[in-house]
Amino acid sequence: MKPARQQRGFTLIEIMIAVAIVGILAAIAYPSYQEQVRKSRRADCAGELQLLANAMERSFTLNGAYPAALPAGFNATCPIDGGTPVYDFAVVNGGATFNISAAPRGPQAGDKCGTLTLTNLGVQGINGAAGGLTPQDCW
Repeated sequence: MKPARQQRGFTLIEIMIAVAIVGILAAIAYPSYQEQVRKSRRADCAGELQLLANAMERSFTLNGAYPAALPAGFNATCPIDGGTPVYDFAVVNGGATFNISAAPRGPQAGDKCGTLTLTNLGVQGINGAAGGLTPQDCW
């Protein structure tokens, strides 16, 4: 007589437990992933804000004054090399001083650091940040 054939596979309970575990892990990991992407975009645009400040300084060296608008050939959005714009650059004033800013937009609009600012003296700042954040947290 042949022995009874054994069933192989997973029970519905085992599959549901596995799905629940994956769901819990995803609920924890996805917001962390989103924050890391925002942080990466912010760091990229903070670097490009420094490039803009360098262009402003070159203009001052050539003309004796800072330009009142973005220097010629400089893209007004970040990333400057294309892609989905996540920050808008603006020159707040010109002449003897400048204050440039990068305001978040699009997928970066919910960033907790708000608008990044930089002056001709190299002072880094933030406007509209979530409570308790300092420029060092965001730059």
